[in-house]
Amino acid sequence: MKKTTPFGAIEVLDAHTHFFSHRFFQTLISQSPALSKEADSMARVGEITGWTMPPRNPAELAATWQSELDRHQLSAAMMMANVPNDEESIATAVATFPNRIIGGFFLDPTKPDAETRAKRAFDELHLRVACLFPAMFHFSMAENEGARAVVALISERPGTAIFVHCGALSVGVRKKLGLLSKFDLRYSNPLEIYKLAAEFPRANFIVPHFGGGMFREAMMLADLCPNVFLDTSSSNKWMQYEPSPTNLATILQQALQVVGHERLLFGSDSSFFPRGWVSDVFYAQVDALLKIGVSEEQAQAILGGNLKRLFGLP
Repeated sequence: MKKTTPFGAIEVLDAHTHFFSHRFFQTLISQSPALSKEADSMARVGEITGWTMPPRNPAELAATWQSELDRHQLSAAMMMANVPNDEESIATAVATFPNRIIGGFFLDPTKPDAETRAKRAFDELHLRVACLFPAMFHFSMAENEGARAVVALISERPGTAIFVHCGALSVGVRKKLGLLSKFDLRYSNPLEIYKLAAEFPRANFIVPHFGGGMFREAMMLADLCPNVFLDTSSSNKWMQYEPSPTNLATILQQALQVVGHERLLFGSDSSFFPRGWVSDVFYAQVDALLKIGVSEEQAQAILGGNLKRLFGLP
């Protein structure tokens, strides 16, 4: 499937979307005493957020996403579960649409069963991406043994990757529901990844949002480690933290100069319905690529080709 763009008909794959399953919302509800007391807590969450609550069966949510990908002419998307222990939901989605959904699972490497869970996710559930949030679970990528064990597993499994969220971290739905987010941004520096990326050169790392406000550090990491990819996802509001005024075009220009077009992955950060796939993010990135004069070949790589190559997709 190809999408019509100013660069021509291009196969687009989204490297960063979220699979907000029924279990995801159940987990959030369990963290709120007020919501837990509601007669229909799921409906109440829908009222508060204005979002469409997902069905219990993950296959039905996967079908909704498949229709959304068709509507926007996307070949595939990496979709991640969003709470620990929700591997089954995203695995069901992958099993339902194996050619359209690339599965990512949320992992807390500080737990004693982290390595076992990761191995099962890769080998039995056919998931491809372990998603780690150091600031959320208060661990150092450079020092945590669970993280090292997961990276070691990935280094032995071509077509897999480890996604590490860096920089600013804010979970909008938690704010909407009045849930505290006790994150520790001291663990958010992309340079924390360097030790493992250097030790395991066959393991592929994905750093989303250009480092999420730590752009300089993300550039340093990716420049030093050829197994580090950067995703371009979301509105990139972190640019307001830059010391001088900047925009998406200048960020992409510098990323191309330092990292090259072969390790940039288009991502939208799409997550909930009825909003669905965030096409505005895609077109903003296409416009920025046009402004800096990338070639059709480079655009094809960034907007989908690199993700296909990373995961060895046909």
